[in-house]
Amino acid sequence: MKKIKLLKYILLGLVAAFFATFIFEKKEKPKGQPRDYAAIAAEGVIHVATEYNAISFYVEGDTLSGFHYELIEAFARDHKLKVALAPEMGFDKRLEGLSDGKYDVIAYGILATSEWKDSLLLTTPIALNKQVLVQRKAQSETDSLFIKSQLDLAGKTLHIVKDSPSILRIHNLGNEIGDTIYIQEIEKYGSEQLISLVAHGDIDYAVCDESIARAAAKDLPQIDINTAISFTQFYSWAVSKQSPILLDSLNTWLESFKKGKEYKKIYKHYYKD
Repeated sequence: MKKIKLLKYILLGLVAAFFATFIFEKKEKPKGQPRDYAAIAAEGVIHVATEYNAISFYVEGDTLSGFHYELIEAFARDHKLKVALAPEMGFDKRLEGLSDGKYDVIAYGILATSEWKDSLLLTTPIALNKQVLVQRKAQSETDSLFIKSQLDLAGKTLHIVKDSPSILRIHNLGNEIGDTIYIQEIEKYGSEQLISLVAHGDIDYAVCDESIARAAAKDLPQIDINTAISFTQFYSWAVSKQSPILLDSLNTWLESFKKGKEYKKIYKHYYKD
């Protein structure tokens, strides 16, 4: 029964992502060059990429929800814009869409590191988060697969979403413990699907945002998410280097919006744990 439930969990995520993509595909912007705010305002539509998961964006019945979804909708509302949102599962696909002008904003938590600051314009921080190891709970005190500390990661293979910002952190962690940590990048699955694969026993370890892992753990009690891969850090949205005025518009709005009751209500709803 557990195996059937886990398979259903994976399939539901994939079907829902496909369904959400189908809903929004007609609104997709043709590929071209990145736009700045003036062009977005002229069209009246801001094209946004995010990931389909229980924190960022999801469909529940006939309701659209998610932390990043609600925030970008509030920004659009206050600027008299409409949102054309695409749930793009691959981080590499989101970056590609931003660079070729398909998307104006990546409304998803991106770690504010020097690496991304060199290639993207990052907004003022949206939320605090960290990367955690997802593994199955120990079956016994001598369970050789169970990771008790970061030192136990030596020689292990961690599965992550392709081009995930956590790659650099894992490499640095390998240097810190003085041993190799292997990375397997997965292109066709998002974080929630990787978590399900761990729970199912198809893979042993995955790395993802703590907020996503906590949401998944409510339905998958066999997983352990207590080993941190990174410190708690600021996460931001991203726009193209060619969109500085859009960045300024987002930052000005975020700095004001985060002081209000609406932001606190949204944040508490999705990050209450």
